[in-house]
Amino acid sequence: MIEAIQGDITKLDIDAVVNAANKTLLGGGGVDGAIHRAAGPELLAACREFGGCETGAARITPGFRLKARWIIHTPGPVWRDGEHGEPELLQSCYRSSFKLAREAGAKSIAFPNISTGVYGYPKADAARVAVGVMREENGNFERIVACCFDAENLGLYRDLLEGGE
Repeated sequence: MIEAIQGDITKLDIDAVVNAANKTLLGGGGVDGAIHRAAGPELLAACREFGGCETGAARITPGFRLKARWIIHTPGPVWRDGEHGEPELLQSCYRSSFKLAREAGAKSIAFPNISTGVYGYPKADAARVAVGVMREENGNFERIVACCFDAENLGLYRDLLEGGE
């Protein structure tokens, strides 16, 4: 089941939450900062051991102080103009995250709207990429959640999910 909700991803009782990280994995603003604050200092220590992560790849850590069992960190692409591999990199973020979740045995996973904040990816385009990959993975998970920060993203995801695009 794929669903779109508006809420705080750090509060979800779910197997895995995805962090829209930066390449250092050491925290930042937006979702990344919120997840690091909520998970506690243990998360920063665990992320330091990775030495970073390339755009489109993913790394997994325990959830620490979150209800989620795991946190999957994936650096999304910075939007330039759509002609520099941004759609493929964003797809890779979702696919890499789903792969790590499957390997960990997760049955439920929640994603933020990767790259749509300070990285400037157009929200409607990002939602289409996300929903496309979510549909590919739907049979592998009991629950896939697009956890939207705002009503604009929520509307985009719900339209795509209801419209079958």
